[in-house]
Amino acid sequence: MKIERIVLRHIAMPLVEPLRTSFGSEPLRPAIIIEIRADGLTGWGECVAGGYPGYSYETIGTAWHVLGEFFGPAILGREISSVDDLLAALNRYRGHNMARSALQMAVWDLIGKAEGKPLSALLATPGRYDRPKRDRVEVGVSIGIQDSVGATLDIIEKRLTEGYRRIKLKIEPGWDVDMISAVRERYPEIRLMVDANSAYRPEDADHLAQLDAFDLMMIEQPLAHDDLYHHSRLRQHLKTPICLDESIETLTDAQLALHIGACDIINIKTARVGGLWEAREIHDLCLERGVPVWVGGMLETGIGRAANLALASLPGFVLPGDISATDRYYSPDIADPPFVLNADGTITVPNGPGLGVNVNRERLDDVTLRSVTLV
Repeated sequence: MKIERIVLRHIAMPLVEPLRTSFGSEPLRPAIIIEIRADGLTGWGECVAGGYPGYSYETIGTAWHVLGEFFGPAILGREISSVDDLLAALNRYRGHNMARSALQMAVWDLIGKAEGKPLSALLATPGRYDRPKRDRVEVGVSIGIQDSVGATLDIIEKRLTEGYRRIKLKIEPGWDVDMISAVRERYPEIRLMVDANSAYRPEDADHLAQLDAFDLMMIEQPLAHDDLYHHSRLRQHLKTPICLDESIETLTDAQLALHIGACDIINIKTARVGGLWEAREIHDLCLERGVPVWVGGMLETGIGRAANLALASLPGFVLPGDISATDRYYSPDIADPPFVLNADGTITVPNGPGLGVNVNRERLDDVTLRSVTLV
């Protein structure tokens, strides 16, 4: 397929409920939507870089620059018949995983549409795994830092009533032990995990050890994003499994983390690691090592959510992902049909060609702040 045109759109999506973490809170979710035209087909991708360099050094501004000045021109006018062709075209550039992932997502979508195959089937190529991909994937829900313990209990009850069976709570110093104790007292049996988003320091080890009393599935990214060493030390101090998120940006990061014993579980976010190809490589490594993985979320629209569901259908994703139904975050979304929670706490994996969703251009126009076309 010859890449004929690339359109970048900077959008701002109103959130149904702002999600507050240790990084802060935003009422609008920025993103860059990528549209690639080739041979009469359209591929869609989503860049989830934020408005400021909190979770990652990447922002909407850096991604817009890199996609428009480097990554987009690198493939414009080129014949792209596989993701390998895209990887080769971008090989000369370093970093900018979120921008890289968005462009790759659009190419995967194009390939799926050209071959008439869903993304989940492209990822699970015949003979790659000894277990079939899933048609449904179990999902959980993430709950941000609330104004009070009472408000936290209320939102948990709401999510459980909606059908979610795994709850993740955002924590930070001063909003951890007492809050989790109250949650466990009210809900002693639910599957519960916490996410610190790098809010703690190595000297907080004894404090974090108090979380062992609450039978948590895991504590996600307790220490700094670039500190595998102290995570390996903390892991020896805790009974609660440690999951790494921000620390794992490449396959090499995952290999090193497992080699030095820095974690028990890995959260795989496609945007963080540079694309679906890289996410699958990390999944395969963990599958071989018997390390549980799950798909993390970045408040994606239906475009990125569809890609997450396809990835989560692979056999190594044995823990519920942070994917959630569309109405948890957006009403309306820019992609149809919306994803809904099934009665068993799962979401059905799209089975249409490529991502398996249709972008509503009218709604996309409504949330677009600026656009540029590369030809």
